[in-house]
Amino acid sequence: AAWRLRPGPVQEGVSDAVWGAQFEGPAGEVLSMAALRGRPLLLNFWATWCPPCVEELPLLNAFYGEHRAKGWRVVGLAIDQPSNVRKFLERMPLDFPIALGGLGGTDLARGLGNEKGGLPFTVLFGANGSILKRKMGQLTAQDLQGWSTTL
Repeated sequence: AAWRLRPGPVQEGVSDAVWGAQFEGPAGEVLSMAALRGRPLLLNFWATWCPPCVEELPLLNAFYGEHRAKGWRVVGLAIDQPSNVRKFLERMPLDFPIALGGLGGTDLARGLGNEKGGLPFTVLFGANGSILKRKMGQLTAQDLQGWSTTL
């Protein structure tokens, strides 16, 4: 299973594409990824119809609450219908920014090594914008603890 869930290679230039991307938020606001550069970032690709995604969101929310004062950023990029995301966030509000990924989000995930389009998929970027870690599948508290100490 570990081999099967291992992310593929990162496509050339995809880091620049991440930092140049802009996504719409659930309320119509614009999330510019460039504004998040310069600090560690957990970018989590998820969907409302994905049980492991939904299960890990409270963990990500707690991580964000504990680490944002240290400069960490967390962004949830929803690969889902905007109406589903809005309804979901009414039931489960999150403190970290959520953006609507659409097809661009799917292409971005593939470029980051998620060749099969599985969810959840999480990428850790360092403050310099480089990719430090990637995980296909549900995050654990141990993953986040280990990742937070790598910086």
